[in-house]
Order: sequence, then structure tokens, then C-alpha cells
Amino acid sequence: MRNSRRAVQFLFLLLFLFLFIQTESKGLDELGYPVKIFLDFDPLIFFATLLSAHTVEKAFLFSIALIAATIVLGRVFCGWICPLGTLNNMVGSIRRDAKRQGGEGMHRVKYLLLIFILASSLFSLQLVGIFDPLSLLIRSLSVGIYPAFNSAIRDVFDAAYDLRIKGLSAVTEPVYSVLKKSVLSFQQPHFRQSFFIGSLFLVILGLNLYEKRFWCRYLCPLGGLLGLLSRFSFLKRSVSEGCTSCGACATVCQGNVLPDRKEEWRNTECLACWNCDDICPHNAVRFGFSSGFGGKTASQSMDLGRRRVLVAAASGVATVPMLKSGVLSKKGFSNPLLIRPPGALAENEFLSRCVKCGECMKVCITNGLHPTFLEAGIEGIWSPTLVPRLGYCEYRCTLCGQVCPTGAIKKLTQPEKAKVKIGLAMIDKGRCLPYAHATPCIVCEEVCPTPKKAIWLEEVAVMDRQGGTIHLKQPRIDASLCIGCGICEAKCPVGNRAAIYVTNIGETRSEDNQLMI
Repeated sequence: MRNSRRAVQFLFLLLFLFLFIQTESKGLDELGYPVKIFLDFDPLIFFATLLSAHTVEKAFLFSIALIAATIVLGRVFCGWICPLGTLNNMVGSIRRDAKRQGGEGMHRVKYLLLIFILASSLFSLQLVGIFDPLSLLIRSLSVGIYPAFNSAIRDVFDAAYDLRIKGLSAVTEPVYSVLKKSVLSFQQPHFRQSFFIGSLFLVILGLNLYEKRFWCRYLCPLGGLLGLLSRFSFLKRSVSEGCTSCGACATVCQGNVLPDRKEEWRNTECLACWNCDDICPHNAVRFGFSSGFGGKTASQSMDLGRRRVLVAAASGVATVPMLKSGVLSKKGFSNPLLIRPPGALAENEFLSRCVKCGECMKVCITNGLHPTFLEAGIEGIWSPTLVPRLGYCEYRCTLCGQVCPTGAIKKLTQPEKAKVKIGLAMIDKGRCLPYAHATPCIVCEEVCPTPKKAIWLEEVAVMDRQGGTIHLKQPRIDASLCIGCGICEAKCPVGNRAAIYVTNIGETRSEDNQLMI
């Protein structure tokens, strides 16, 4: 069974990585196999979104299948399917002498974190995406690990090419060509907070060198939810009278469930890895849908402590007004640089749905979507924002709405998107070349993508320093046509800070955030 489990884990990890790599534009405005299908099976996101937004996408009904599987088989998702769990397993196997058991009661932390998240979700505060293992994995890979992987591979092959060693390029270039067509992104992605988010992920993996499956055992709220659902699962572990409490099973237990203590083992922590069955020298352990060979199936009761549960729930509830009382929650106030993707819901509803998975950032073909830090407050940390100087919103692209798992970004058709405004361009006349320096420039008008140009040119005659007359075309903006895509800011030739910039004023999704107060 252990070999079977490893094979299944490997296949699901390959499937996850395949879907992750496929979640990218291939030249068409459609995606065949987005990795969000893993999120669709996530019951933690299902419950948290249902509580916070009072609605869920139809795709999340797939999570009911995982709930049913957990009730029947126990935490098979954690032990056999979860890609983050598999990565934790792989890293933990590096050190066979890693510490095996944490402090007594540490396994309760994930259940208390689960209570905190669900209690805050009940009052529309969506924090699940920060801790959910699938969101965490996709975000970390999209923003931190995958860009670093792309950069490293490109640097290695560029260095090999620059060496000009006879015959070397004939070997490396075909390999590089295959990688570009298979696992590398179309262009090198760059993200703000890439190092920070990637480092957090590496820390989570590194904890496995201290104790195997540290995240799964003590911190994973999805594991806590599945643990609660598996408490009365039909698949049971039984131990016969032949058990001598030799402790062999404890050395291979992935969930630290105290399998060698018979009456005290924690069935909610069992990952159904079957390692104890494989290693038992007396064949005293059995998994089945009955009590097996008359052995005992008793388990330790889940004693979270009434006070701990109340404190966790009260903390989740108390966090809501603390975060909601910030200046960003004040009606009529908006961070002007917080430009949400086209199709994003009104800010409060958007935050109640967004799980910060980072898929929209990965598929943005111009690399314009980046994770926020505190621009949207703590509540909105790592949610997407457009940074026009780094990348604009492509006029005919609707990919971000296609991959959003919770509907925080609506799926739009191209005609629908053409009518959506995400902001408005403004001209800084102190930096604009035709205004401030009497230098001809019409780049912003040339790149404006709207059918009738939102940027138009006014011909004027200005005087130079010697008193001569210069005829220039100075850009003007038609606020009724500008959609705030940011291409003008991205392509502005003025260095450092563009002479034309976009803010979220006039965005379609808000009735309050308009040009005229």
C-alpha cells in the first residue's frame, strides 16, 4: 500500500504541475485546462466563500465529492492527493532523523485556525486564501518559485551559449527549445514580492527538515476540516491483540497519530497512509470497513478545550471590525493606485470572494497583475492589482476572469470587457514632453487601443527659448472613452515615472469612485 500511495501521490503531483503550466495563454483568448480545478474540489474554500459571500460558484460543488470521500475513507486527500502534502513528504524524506513528534497538543493549532477563519468568514472577512494549502501552493509557485525557475533555466542556457564552446550549442539549444515549448513561460515573469512570497513557501517546506509534514500536522486548516469530517469515517484502523506496542508504526506515521498507544491514537490525524500496516512485524494492524479481526478501534477523543474554541471564534469575530474600521473601508475613499482587473466585483464583494490564489497574475499576458501588500489593507493582502508601468491590461484578453475560482473576477466576453472601465488616464503636464519640453511625442495616442481613440491630439503652436514658433501635438484624454487599460503609461517614453498615469477613478464597478465628487 505504501508503494501504491507513493505512485498515486506522484501522479497527482504531475497532474497538478501539468495543469499549473497549462494555465497560461497559448496565443488564444481561452484556456483549456486551468489548475483551478484543484481549487474547485477544496471544501475549505467552499465553506469560507459560502459564509463570507453567501454564494459560491457552481464548480465548487465538486468539493462535495471530496467531503463524501473523506466521510467514507478518512483523510485520503491529505495522504494520497494533496500536492503540497506530497512536496512536504519529499522534503521530509531528506532527513530520516528529523524530529518526529511535536509538543503535546500542537495538532490542535490547525483546528483553532480553522475556527478562526470560519468565524471571520461569517462576517464577510475572507482570510481563507492566505492559509488554504492549495491557494498557498498556487500563489507561491505563480509569484515566487516559477519565475525563479524560468530565470534560472534561461540564465543557464544563455551562459552555455555565451561560452561559444564548439559543439556545446548544438546540444543545449535543442534542449532549450523543447523547454520553451513545454515548461517555460512565454516570457520571463517578474512580480513584486516575488522573493518574499517564495521565501515563505520555502520556509514551509524547510519545516519538514525539523519535523516531517510539519505544515500538515499542525498548521493546515484544510487538514483540520478534513480531520473533523473523518472523525466517524467508515474506513477504520483496527489493532489485534497481537500488538506488542513495539513502536515500529510510530517511526513511519505521517500524521503523528500515536499509533503505538492503542487506546490513545488520534483518528482525526490519520492520513490513511497505511505505513503502520506495512511495517507492523506482527501483522497486528488492519484497515477495513469493519472492526477487522476483533481488534480495538478506540481512539482518543478530540479535546480542543472549550476555552480555546471560544477564544479562536471570538478572535475571528473581533478581527472583522478591527480590519473593517480602517480608512480603506470609509465610504467614498479609495486607494487611487488600487486598480483591479476588469470584471472584478465591487471592492467589498471582491474581497469577500478573492482567495489570493494568484492564478489571474500567472495568466496575465503582459505581466501587469501583481499581488498587493497593504494597498488594499491586511484583508486584501496578495489580491491582484494592475501596475500599468510594469504591464498593461491587454484590450482583447479575458483570461483573468476565466481562471478565477470564486467569481471575484467575473468571466467576461470580449465585447463585455470592452465596455468595462478599470480606471482613467491622467496627464502630468510637468513631465509630458510636448507640454513641458516642447518635444514632439504622440506615443500614448498611437498605442491607445479603443476603437475611437480615448487619447486625442490637439495641434498647438508654442514658442521656444529663442522666440521661434514650434508646432506640436499635445495629448488630451476623453474621459468618456478611456477604459484605464494602462498601455499609455506602460509605453510612455519618459523614464523613471511616466508622464501619463492611470488611477482607478471612474471604474465601472464603483458608483462612488467617480471623477466628479
